[in-house]
Amino acid sequence: MLLNFTISHLWHLLQSLYEGFIFYYAAAIMSLYVILAIFSALAIRQFKRRNSFVDYKSILNSPHAPGISVIAPAYNEGATIIDNVHSLLTLNYAKFEVIIVNDGSTDDTLEKLIREFELVPVKFDYQERIVTRPVKRVFRSTNPAFSKLIVVDKENGKSKADASNAGINVASYPLFLCTDVDCIIEKNTLLHMVKPFLEEEIRVIAVGATIRIANSCEVDQGVLLRVIPPKKLLPRFQELEYIRSFLLGRMAWSQMNGLIIVSGGLGLFDKEIVIKAGGYDHTSFAEDMEMITRMRRYMEENKLPYRVRYIPNSQCWTEGPSTLKVFSKQRTRWARGLIQCLTVHRRVIGNPKYGIMGLLTYPYMVLFEWLAPFLEITGLIFYVVSGLTGSINWTHTLILLLYVYSFSVAITTIAVLWDQLTFKYYDSIWQVIGLCAMAIVEPILYHPLNVFFSIRGNYFYFTGKKLAWGNMSRQGFARRQMAQAQPSEAST
Repeated sequence: MLLNFTISHLWHLLQSLYEGFIFYYAAAIMSLYVILAIFSALAIRQFKRRNSFVDYKSILNSPHAPGISVIAPAYNEGATIIDNVHSLLTLNYAKFEVIIVNDGSTDDTLEKLIREFELVPVKFDYQERIVTRPVKRVFRSTNPAFSKLIVVDKENGKSKADASNAGINVASYPLFLCTDVDCIIEKNTLLHMVKPFLEEEIRVIAVGATIRIANSCEVDQGVLLRVIPPKKLLPRFQELEYIRSFLLGRMAWSQMNGLIIVSGGLGLFDKEIVIKAGGYDHTSFAEDMEMITRMRRYMEENKLPYRVRYIPNSQCWTEGPSTLKVFSKQRTRWARGLIQCLTVHRRVIGNPKYGIMGLLTYPYMVLFEWLAPFLEITGLIFYVVSGLTGSINWTHTLILLLYVYSFSVAITTIAVLWDQLTFKYYDSIWQVIGLCAMAIVEPILYHPLNVFFSIRGNYFYFTGKKLAWGNMSRQGFARRQMAQAQPSEAST
């Protein structure tokens, strides 16, 4: 009898402590979201004000504008490679080159490039400043119209990072734009993204921009004609997620100079700092976060002032996974990449030597990005056990669930409305209303998937289970207008 009383007493005590912890944890993360939203609002307002006075023609015609190398790795991209390269070559910038890195493709990617752009092998002084898999040949065009194009043919490195590093070794300009050949890039992207490098007094080492989902958009020959929210359910949820994370999250971290992620789909980098930091880590599953972390560590450890900036304009559209199988691989890989990066750079966490990255950004990533899925799973188990034992406090539980759910719907709706009022990408109010309506069911249908795949990614990491990057599979933009994208396993 005494033993039963003691167990019951301990259970109620544990239940009370756990409920209190969850309540304050939820309050903390929501408060941080509000703070990030405020910082983001200030950053976007400042960006819009400054941007209204900018004459981009002056940047285009300025002899002081730095040259930019556009690097796009390609592996088995035969279906889309020609249109995408043509699109990259039409970017609106005075001094740039396009470097396509054929990463050991087994399809007709290289043959199509050679035929379309009249390529021939050339002698090239290849300096391996970053170690990669061997480069076999370098091609240039015999046609003056394609003088900006360089094609690098190398052995397969089994990762985008290895191909990107080869492109960096070939790049001749001080800045490089890293992108994916399946991305649709705005014509004036280089003009917009180089602006922080020109206007900041302190050295800018990287600039990111907003990426959106291209599924269902009208596309013709690599050119975006009309922005339309994805029609399929899964890509539609991803559009919500991208708007919220890019607009409210990364703009705020940029404002505080605490940004540690510049998306691998579109980022402009200081080549010198990237090389000194060692280039992309080909073993990392989160090479974009890992690269920025090492760049920042290099600057902090050498006591060099710097900035990592972000612009809110949508400069890049990419195909989001439209099947659960492809989506699961992508999100499992992202989750594994997060814990891998946190582990490799664990000495940064809470370390004042690394400034805001060590004292704020990395602790945030540990507590509210990595830990959150585990707390949700344990919370679910806890409440199931409490319900089965009849010891659950239904009033407290329902208030907490309503509290979290309402906040989630509100913050997503605000992000979508804010995006439309500021940038007006959608031409119909019903498209915006439709996206806002998805915010109502997102916490119920979409969020649990992300939680599950996050746990799965951590399981893969801690058990050492291998996780393949997977092959790309696309129909090709040019042969589809207002059609759903084929499944893609690219990291965005």
